[in-house]
Amino acid sequence: MMGGLSLNILSLLDVLEDELERGTNLPIGNRALVNKGKCLEIIRDIRLNMPEEIKQAEWIKMERQRILVEAQKESEAIIRDAEAQIESLIEENEITQRAYQQAREIMESCQNNAKEIRLGTREYADNLLEKVENYLIEQLEILKRNRQELSDMK
Repeated sequence: MMGGLSLNILSLLDVLEDELERGTNLPIGNRALVNKGKCLEIIRDIRLNMPEEIKQAEWIKMERQRILVEAQKESEAIIRDAEAQIESLIEENEITQRAYQQAREIMESCQNNAKEIRLGTREYADNLLEKVENYLIEQLEILKRNRQELSDMK
């Protein structure tokens, strides 16, 4: 290794830059042949000498992304639950409204039936009383005739 852990990142970057500049230039474009092994060793040293803050920043970045994904999933789940609850409440409200409507219809029907029964009962009672009255009138007529006959016999 090129100096191991004692080199700081800036020094390692300088060494990497020197290595790239020492590479043999190729006639095509801006390309050069470099010692791949040496460059990879310098990059490993850079990673090993990377300050904790940079490593933590990377970890924080990944953790932040994971938290955002989880938060997104959780918010979608909350929205789905809320929509389901709203649908349930709407459905429940519709069922309740139908039940109230049916109750009103049943009450109206019962009131109409009770009215008809009252009217029918009055009519029946009136008919019955009329028959009793006619019977009593008839009996009274018979009674009057019987008394008249008794009176005529004297």
